[in-house]
Amino acid sequence: MNMEMYSQFDKRMLWVNRIIVCFLVLITIVPLAYVVIASFMDPTTLLNKGISFNPADWTVQGYKRVFADSAIIRGFINSLLYSFSFSLLTVFITMITAYPLSRPDLYGRGAIMSFFVITMFVGGGLIPTYLLIRDLGMLDTIWAIILPGALNVWNIIIARTYFSGLPRELSEAATIDGANEIQILFKVMLPLAKPIMFVLFLYAFVGQWNSYFDAMIYLKSPDLQPLQLVLRNILIQNQPSQDMVGANTAMAEMKQLAELIKYSTIVISSLPLIVMYPFFQKYFDKGVLVGSIKG
Repeated sequence: MNMEMYSQFDKRMLWVNRIIVCFLVLITIVPLAYVVIASFMDPTTLLNKGISFNPADWTVQGYKRVFADSAIIRGFINSLLYSFSFSLLTVFITMITAYPLSRPDLYGRGAIMSFFVITMFVGGGLIPTYLLIRDLGMLDTIWAIILPGALNVWNIIIARTYFSGLPRELSEAATIDGANEIQILFKVMLPLAKPIMFVLFLYAFVGQWNSYFDAMIYLKSPDLQPLQLVLRNILIQNQPSQDMVGANTAMAEMKQLAELIKYSTIVISSLPLIVMYPFFQKYFDKGVLVGSIKG
């Protein structure tokens, strides 16, 4: 960067921005590093002395106990199933809804968009939603987690803006070649919309992966509970299940091990997001910017 082209005020502002960015990075990385290190710490040392970098104070006992617990494994698999299914369904519904709304020749698209936008500010509330899910027979099923939030108006607005930014000549050329609207959408537009599709998929996956409230309301069977709900129960009760610690563990040892297991489960629950982001990063910036600049 050629600093000679900047004024003294610009140079000062650049340094201020760098300091602010470094501070934000620091307050983000330090808690994450603490959780990761604490998950490998001996529980007695962690409670009495805190973080230690002595290898003698480190252990993988927390991870062994977590992976030995069937509820954690089952919750992890359920969360993957719910998140992938919800994200795929959300992206599919968003794309097939946003593309027609991006076409200026769609009759009544203004009224349709107004109807969609109203739903962002007006809702029935928790009790009517619960009654609806119950009357549809979706209580204690996977559909109670996947279907209710699959249509996201904000995602539709972003995807519609993205489609509006694509050249209309593409669809016109495809029409001349004999393609119908379905073929134009799936063979022409969607391949060009990969950035925004990946961004929406990541948004939906992260939101569903971190969600536990809907599962707490609609799911009663322990076999259907996602990982975040299992983790929430561990964190609130401040004690792991007997599968982790054994039936004859003393109360003090159980409390110490509970602290270790909490950090281990937090790290395990974050792994899918950490693994996914590098693969989505090349689409992320382009998808967010292109989908938000043009109004």
